[in-house]
Amino acid sequence: MIFKNFIPGKYFRNNLLAAFAVFLLNSSLKAQVENVIVETYYISDEQDASDTTGGGIESGSKTYRVFVDLAPGVKLKKIYGDQFHPLIFNSTTNFFNNKADGQTIGKEFTKSRLQENTVALDTWITLGQTTRVSAKTNFGVLKANDDDNSFIGGVNNDGGSNIVTSGLLIHADSLAGIPLTTADGMDTLAIAPGDWADYGFTDLITGNDSSIFGSVISGNNFESRNAGLLNSGTSGVDPLLNHVLVAQLTTTGEISFELNIEVEVESATGNQTIKYVARDSALSANESLSPFLKYPQMCGCQDPNFLEFSEEYACSNSDSCRTQIVFGCTDPLACNYDPGANFNLQEMCCYVGYCA
Repeated sequence: MIFKNFIPGKYFRNNLLAAFAVFLLNSSLKAQVENVIVETYYISDEQDASDTTGGGIESGSKTYRVFVDLAPGVKLKKIYGDQFHPLIFNSTTNFFNNKADGQTIGKEFTKSRLQENTVALDTWITLGQTTRVSAKTNFGVLKANDDDNSFIGGVNNDGGSNIVTSGLLIHADSLAGIPLTTADGMDTLAIAPGDWADYGFTDLITGNDSSIFGSVISGNNFESRNAGLLNSGTSGVDPLLNHVLVAQLTTTGEISFELNIEVEVESATGNQTIKYVARDSALSANESLSPFLKYPQMCGCQDPNFLEFSEEYACSNSDSCRTQIVFGCTDPLACNYDPGANFNLQEMCCYVGYCA
């Protein structure tokens, strides 16, 4: 940043210090959400598509997993949509939901059910947990970080409606990375979270899920300003990586989403709850914008020294930073009007009678 015609003064100096303090606070808060990772978990083939028990999955369907990457020590307590920040999951084609035993929330699966037909490719949401509480409760991890082998696909699978002897979910497409028969993207966590609750996904009377996470009605979009999934707080299986799985989405289309999350941060004065949102249209005192929570992520100028800078950019594009900020007084009625400035600081302007 370039300062021109700088005029020292207590008022300006105090404002500058206050602004800098706010900047440091916001930077600290935003550092709790380090990224959102979208993993291509599996790509279905003709053999998977031959199964009719689960309702039939299209060949070429991609199963994605969405992880929130948090700073060490931070716990994810909630994903939600509210009046100003909708929760959105979208695809250009319909999402796949297994008709035999699909679930709205990933924690409701049993290990044995995930070994049947195409159940393991169902579309759902969660807060880390991927099977019911048992002696070995499973939680989502990136396949690259999964070192305890797999109980999904191949010889672990029942072969679906055609009782395929080699089992389903064996397609080893390079675009999906490690095959599911090698790593299933699940591992155990010593302490499972409690106090689970959800709203806005199922009908209060019938209990049926008519959203994209259910198999009652096919669809390609979920958007709600009154929905949430919450628990006592979930950390990643690896506490240093702290990747927390929040969704599995299966579709032949291109996905997009907006997440809003609530996290718990440990501090010297006690645990602090902070909300991170995908839109900054309205921010309350305990909310902070995180550009990572909108996908596809936007890239642009992340350097605040340039006019093109925006907090909505999750990744850097150096070519976007073109106009360096020049502070000054841009009011032509001021004694110290600066035609070379492009960012006005009204506190710097001096007017007739006060131009000494």
